[in-house]
Amino acid sequence: MNITHIGGPTTLLEIDGVRLLIDPTFDAPGRRYSFGWGTSSVKTAGPAVAVEDLGDLDAVLVTHDQHADNLDSAGRKLLPTVPTVITTKVGARRLGGNATGLRPWETTTVKGLEITATPSRHGPAVLLPVFGPSIGFALQPAGSATVVWISGDTVVFPGVLEVASRFDVDTAVLHLGKVQFGLTGPARYTMTGRDAVRLASVVKPRQIVPVHYEGWSHFHEGRTEISAAFPQGALTWLEPGVQTALS
Repeated sequence: MNITHIGGPTTLLEIDGVRLLIDPTFDAPGRRYSFGWGTSSVKTAGPAVAVEDLGDLDAVLVTHDQHADNLDSAGRKLLPTVPTVITTKVGARRLGGNATGLRPWETTTVKGLEITATPSRHGPAVLLPVFGPSIGFALQPAGSATVVWISGDTVVFPGVLEVASRFDVDTAVLHLGKVQFGLTGPARYTMTGRDAVRLASVVKPRQIVPVHYEGWSHFHEGRTEISAAFPQGALTWLEPGVQTALS
């Protein structure tokens, strides 16, 4: 598998000849975006790869469409140009056109690659009606006994832990960063490094790739804090814009 970290949650994956773009965010930095209920965040870093340099894509996977740090204005403009977009059920209704919606544990296939939606809860359960649904994705090439798992924006909860009982995870691409907003106090909307350690102890991936921990003002943990939570050498860090082969 080849993976390129473009920025935030945005990654380009090439698995068994299938090219997938995850959570496209290509706006320039500097703009403040509303996240609902009085919360907002400023984009502080631009993409490491330009849209025009992506090449042909087989599909775009969107963990959720309602927040600009996972799907921004430039990312939305890209969607009609690709063969298919896979996202949440409600997201597919909003995006229309070539979008397919999946509920957790539902599966679709792109050029022989099996794509299964996995549970994700983007914050405290009580605030789900405010911040909306999200999903992750388990990617399984034909004939493979293992999956590449993209957690999506989630906290640790029983649904996400169920991934361990359903899949043998080779590579886990984890959305981290400890997202918090002043308005909602200590409530967290993505995992901390310590949360990720707990999750990894259950899912037991062979390798862990952190993403979505930088580039926005609502992150409260970066590489230093995440690294400190894990044993040395436990994480595979990607250099933005550089294609990395993961064996």
